[in-house]
Amino acid sequence: MHGPQLCHAATHWSKRLPVAASWMPLSSVAEDLAAVAGKSREVENRCAAMLHLTGAKAPRPYSGATPYKSVFFASSSHGVEFGMSVQTYRLSLLCITASLLACGSSAGTSAATDSASGSPVTIAVDPSSKRPISPYIYGINFATQIDGVPTALTLDRWGGNRATAYNWETNASNAGSDYQYENDNAGGNKEAGADVSALIAKDQKLGMASIVSVQMQGLVAGDANGPVSVANPPDKSRFKKVFYEKKLVTNEPFTVAPSASDDYVYMDEFIWALDQKFAGQRIFGVNPSTQHVFVSLDNEPELWNSTHLEIQGKTRITSDSYIARTVSLATALKKQFPDLVIFGPAHYGFLGIYNWSGELSAAPSVNNWFTDKYLRALKAASTSFGRPLVDVYDFHWYPEATDSAGARVTSLMSPNLTDDQVQAVVQSPRSLWDKTYKEKSWITKDVIGQPIAILDRLQTRIDAEFPGMKLALTEYDNGGGQHIAGTIAQADNLGVFGAHALFAATMWMLGSKEPYSLAGFRAYRNFDGANHNFGDTSIQAISSNVAKVAVYVSTDSGRAGRVVMVAINRSPSDQTTSITGQPLVGAAHLFQMTAATAAKQFSIRPVAAGVQPVSGSSITLTLPALSVTTVDIY
Repeated sequence: MHGPQLCHAATHWSKRLPVAASWMPLSSVAEDLAAVAGKSREVENRCAAMLHLTGAKAPRPYSGATPYKSVFFASSSHGVEFGMSVQTYRLSLLCITASLLACGSSAGTSAATDSASGSPVTIAVDPSSKRPISPYIYGINFATQIDGVPTALTLDRWGGNRATAYNWETNASNAGSDYQYENDNAGGNKEAGADVSALIAKDQKLGMASIVSVQMQGLVAGDANGPVSVANPPDKSRFKKVFYEKKLVTNEPFTVAPSASDDYVYMDEFIWALDQKFAGQRIFGVNPSTQHVFVSLDNEPELWNSTHLEIQGKTRITSDSYIARTVSLATALKKQFPDLVIFGPAHYGFLGIYNWSGELSAAPSVNNWFTDKYLRALKAASTSFGRPLVDVYDFHWYPEATDSAGARVTSLMSPNLTDDQVQAVVQSPRSLWDKTYKEKSWITKDVIGQPIAILDRLQTRIDAEFPGMKLALTEYDNGGGQHIAGTIAQADNLGVFGAHALFAATMWMLGSKEPYSLAGFRAYRNFDGANHNFGDTSIQAISSNVAKVAVYVSTDSGRAGRVVMVAINRSPSDQTTSITGQPLVGAAHLFQMTAATAAKQFSIRPVAAGVQPVSGSSITLTLPALSVTTVDIY
């Protein structure tokens, strides 16, 4: 039913559904109408069946129903009463009003003029302000073990709580507080170091670099015999002692098959054995023949007294002790492999960065955070050693932002989210960088009282205290894993990582299944199914309304003139977006992800959304509500 038939049905129903009913707020209809104005064909397709209910009498509230719950109709064609929810009734009003507008609108009206609500968003691109995008920002922890993982990822990470008490000689580890503080052999491998070397081997075949964790805490699993008592930790009969440097204990040479009967495990021998496993590939060198393997110094040390109570006990490691161990372990590893890239401290979150979970007296705008203390100490130790001991400052970031009811975004994993929850998720990446965005969280309310902008705060400290150190985010998840909000948040994260020159990033999936979050990677990697990716150089792009739209712009060093953009509309309405300043030649090939396109897919990925010619230095796009659009221009 299209054209005159639709107009006739809409007119018919407009006389039978009184929009001024006292129990139906007109403002809600007006809000909905603003989102579809001008989309006449879409209105026809979605509303034709609903409007084809002829012969019905005017609706009346059902006397037994609570207001706002249901509306009942008396149908002359069926001779019975039938009901519909208020949500369906609201949609009926929307369809009627929008359809009547469509009937009276000009057939030649452009979508760019009519389909978006409010003033157009402008994106100012500055081609002179650019920086390289690290290839290592497109990563996931344990990527090869995830069902439906995106293709063309660049980085995998072997880490997490399990890594802290991993015994490379036997592959035994301890689950910590995740599961009964249990010693076991979760990986099922027998060959020394195989839990780690097997991951590296898979990564190499897929063209991914790897981050692997080495053990700093001091004790690792000595058996695989189940739960460990935490009544009086540590029970040293269940663990073996870690030494960072083997020669401090024995003059025996390194071996790939160490004795499992002694009481010690050596970290320099561990990475030596990994290098031997991939002999000739120089996996820890500057120019490996395959892919880089990086090393992380353990995991979330500020939490060892809770996540690994079985070995740390109830007392948190002090910041002084942690820094001293960092220097000792990094020195031992760099003696063996001077070009090894080392990550640390692998913070668990904001308070570890800020005041080492309460140990230090930090202030928001003073250079007395743990980060400052750490960087100054590592700079001094590195100067003494003759080269950087830690190359990458890495941290974990599970946003503390909440919705208006106090639900943390990381808990919002349902396919059904309220508008408020959607906005909490899609706005949350702004706390990485936006100095004007103050999220709802205990961090902004009770600790710093201002926007977080954590990447800028850390980079400023690095530039002042240890210039040249890189920055990485090796665990993060913004929630929304089963909703288009998760796609938007993840696509925004990746854009931020490139624009702010992160060296590496690896997502950690909090949900057992997060197809929508994983889809965010596909906005950048193999977005067209033909192995085309986002560019390798980030171009500055500033939005006039970043709460609604963010656009990330890149160029491709391998193809002159090619420009790739990822445009994110986090608002609930279509947005006309004008992008200016970047020279464009050829045609813009659009690929989009929306709730509607995702609902039709088993594996959520961008769908082709048309081609439009470009020239000059501007392009105007109409971005669907809550969407991610990749624009490949060549």
